[in-house]
Amino acid sequence: MHSPLDAAAIGRHDPFMPHDHHDHDDPHALLPPEPALRVKALETILTQKGLIDPLALDAIIDTYETKIGPRNGARVVVRAWQDDAFRRALLEDATPVVADMGFFGRQGEHMVAVENTPQVHNMVVCTLCSCYPWPLLGLPPGWYKSDAYRARAVREPRAVLAEFGVHLPADQAVRVWDSTAEIRYLVIPQRPAGTQGLDTAALMDLVTRDSMIGTGLARTP
Repeated sequence: MHSPLDAAAIGRHDPFMPHDHHDHDDPHALLPPEPALRVKALETILTQKGLIDPLALDAIIDTYETKIGPRNGARVVVRAWQDDAFRRALLEDATPVVADMGFFGRQGEHMVAVENTPQVHNMVVCTLCSCYPWPLLGLPPGWYKSDAYRARAVREPRAVLAEFGVHLPADQAVRVWDSTAEIRYLVIPQRPAGTQGLDTAALMDLVTRDSMIGTGLARTP
């Protein structure tokens, strides 16, 4: 049985607790504070030492961004939009359903699908780290791993959604689901109006990564 988070549940720990000190002898202290710059600095150092091949690294990143990426999740969502029997099976037990489509493996062993409706909007967070369904959505965005998102998504989900440009009706409830090492969630966004005549490829273009996390909506055609 999977239950959405209660806002009070996050109160047991506070990710914003300050560190008492910084160890400037730690080698990490020599790296830039911005995550993107740290990654670039490490990549440069490892390349100069001949430990990595930039072309091979680019190929791996491309694989996760375009092949093991949001297009996989979009394919699942669109099939759920088009096929009611598939949608029901997906909501009942997503793991074997998406595995039958070829989406399985590390970070995707136990999948749960939750469906947005006019009454309920679903949103996913990992409050302890950054558990994320890689086979369906690719690499997690930086903000998903941030302390701010992990804390605020539970405490003030509507405010967080508003910062993503998502403004929900007051009578539409928000449910926040906590991903763990055992369970990862896929949000099935609502199908936009006026899309009945679109084919699969066109529908997939409407499904964004953020809409499958719940911090966005499917695009309108």
